[in-house]
Amino acid sequence: MPKDREPLSVGRVIGDVLDPFTRSISLRVNYNSREVNNGCELKPSHVVNQPRVDIGGEDLRTFYTLVMVDPDAPSPSNPNLREYLHWLVTDIPATTGANFEHLGCQDNIILQNMIPNDPISVNILLANGQEVMCYESPRPTTGIHRFVFVLFRQLGRQALYAPGWRHNFNTRDFAELYILGSPVAAVYFNCQRDSGSGGRRP
Repeated sequence: MPKDREPLSVGRVIGDVLDPFTRSISLRVNYNSREVNNGCELKPSHVVNQPRVDIGGEDLRTFYTLVMVDPDAPSPSNPNLREYLHWLVTDIPATTGANFEHLGCQDNIILQNMIPNDPISVNILLANGQEVMCYESPRPTTGIHRFVFVLFRQLGRQALYAPGWRHNFNTRDFAELYILGSPVAAVYFNCQRDSGSGGRRP
């Protein structure tokens, strides 16, 4: 697929949030039974609780940082709060076939290791994930907003600090500050208030 027709480019995530990059690891985001696919639409009622995130990888010594931002705050026609930071999680271990989900603002991650052909999953509580900024559920008031999940590979376990505020976060500057390099995966969904209001700028 030509790069200018890739979903992240069509949705202008490439450009507004990220520079072009090559995806190198799997990233799946699920709100209950609803999987996030690029450009899909979810209602605010679907995304109240933080999602389950699946990150591929084979080496538990490799760690990742996950960022969730809204580049359309407070409205797509006047995004002067771009980007609004909804979630920031660091020191996530690579976990082949495993899921993680955070419990509120605690430092723990639940890894659910799925055994092939076995209906029983083994839940292991690991104190090695840092939720730097708690999940704040999307509540767009005007227009259709994009909510973008971006995954970075860390150089190792490192201290990343919460920004002083959520608005006017910059994913590119954040990655440069902490030497995270280019993203290894990203996915986004669209969301508007349930009644609908306005729309995306052309």
